[in-house]
Amino acid sequence: MPTLHTSFSCRRLVLKLGTSVLTAGSPQLNRPRMLEIVRQCARLHAAGVEVVVVSSAAITAGRERLGQRPAPLAMPAKQMLAAVGQSRLMANYEQFFDIYGIAVGQVLLTRSDLDDRSRYLSARDTLQALLAAGIVPIINENDAISTEEIKLGDNDNLSALVSNLIEADLLLILTDQPGLFTADPRTDPTAQLIAEVERIDDELRALAGGSRSGLGTGGMSTKLAAADLARRGGAEVVIAAGAVEEVVLRVAQGERVGTRFTPLANRLESRKRWLLGGPAPAGHVTVDDGAAAALTRQGRSLLPVGVVGVEGQFERGETVRICNRAGREIARGLTRYGAASLKRIQGRRSEEIAGILGYENSPEVVHRDDLVVL
Repeated sequence: MPTLHTSFSCRRLVLKLGTSVLTAGSPQLNRPRMLEIVRQCARLHAAGVEVVVVSSAAITAGRERLGQRPAPLAMPAKQMLAAVGQSRLMANYEQFFDIYGIAVGQVLLTRSDLDDRSRYLSARDTLQALLAAGIVPIINENDAISTEEIKLGDNDNLSALVSNLIEADLLLILTDQPGLFTADPRTDPTAQLIAEVERIDDELRALAGGSRSGLGTGGMSTKLAAADLARRGGAEVVIAAGAVEEVVLRVAQGERVGTRFTPLANRLESRKRWLLGGPAPAGHVTVDDGAAAALTRQGRSLLPVGVVGVEGQFERGETVRICNRAGREIARGLTRYGAASLKRIQGRRSEEIAGILGYENSPEVVHRDDLVVL
C-alpha cells in the first residue's frame, strides 16, 4: 500500500469519472469501486480540499435499471435511459457520501448553459455556493434533454470547462488506461507511459487512441483535448487509471501517477489574456478619481459608488471598458450588472443595491478577479 501523507498540493479539484471507471469494465455500476472513490474524496474534503465530481454513466445506470443491455443508437432512447439512470446514479453518490456526513448537489449542464454568458455566470455562482457550503457538486451533461446541437459531446470536455469555470487547481481524469503512451499499449508491447507533457502537438495527438472498453463516449483523444483546454485555464491535469490504489489521494498529494500535463499559465495570467483577447467590450464605464486610483494602484474591485457614467448596451457578464474622467481606458473587466441596472446604482453605496434594484448580484460592479488593469 502506498504511503499517504495528510498534506495536499491542491485546494480545488475537479475529478472526472469515466463510465469504464464507475463500472470497472462491467455492463453495470460497480458500487465497491464507487464507494472507494468516494472514500478518497471524503478524505480530501476533511482536509479542506474542495472537490467537484464530473460523472459519466447515467445511460449505463439506466440500462441497468431497465435490464437493457445493448446500447441504443436513437437519441430519444438514449435520453430516456439517461432520465432513468441519472436519478439512480445520484442516489448512489448520495448514499456513499452520506456515510462520511457529506452532502452532495446535482448540477446538469448543456453546451448552451456554458455558451451563454449569463447562464455561464449563474452556473459558476451555483457551484461556488455549493463549495462554500461544504457540498460536493456532482456534475453531468443533461443528456435527458440534450440534442446533437447543444451537446457538449463528452464528459472529458465538460470536466475541462468546469475546471476553467471554477478555476480549479487540478483536473484529474480517471479512465481505464494508466495514461498516455508512446504507442497503443494494446497492440505494441514496447509502448511506454508518458509521465509528463509540456507541449501538445500533432505528433502527440496522433498517439491518442479510442476508448478501450467501448462503454463510454470519450477515448484518449478527447482526454487529450480536455487536458489542453484545462491547462490553458491554469489547471494542472492528470490522466490516470481509476483502478490504481489510492489514485485520487496520491495525485492530490503531488505524486507522479499517470500522465501529467503542466499548466500553460497561472489563473490570473490566463484570465488577463482572455479579457484582452476575448469578446470586444460592449460598452464603457466612467469612474471618478478615487475609484481610478483604487483600481490602478491598490488592486481593488470597482464599486458602484465610484461609477459616474455608463455608456453602451451591455448585459451582466459582458466585457466593459473602464475609463477615467479624461476618457482614457484604465482597465477592462467583466461587469456583474447590466447597463440599465448599473445606471440606477451608479454613485450609490453597495449596501443600497438591493433596495434600489430589488436584488443584489454582487457588492462589486467588477470584481478584481475579473479585471485587468491597462
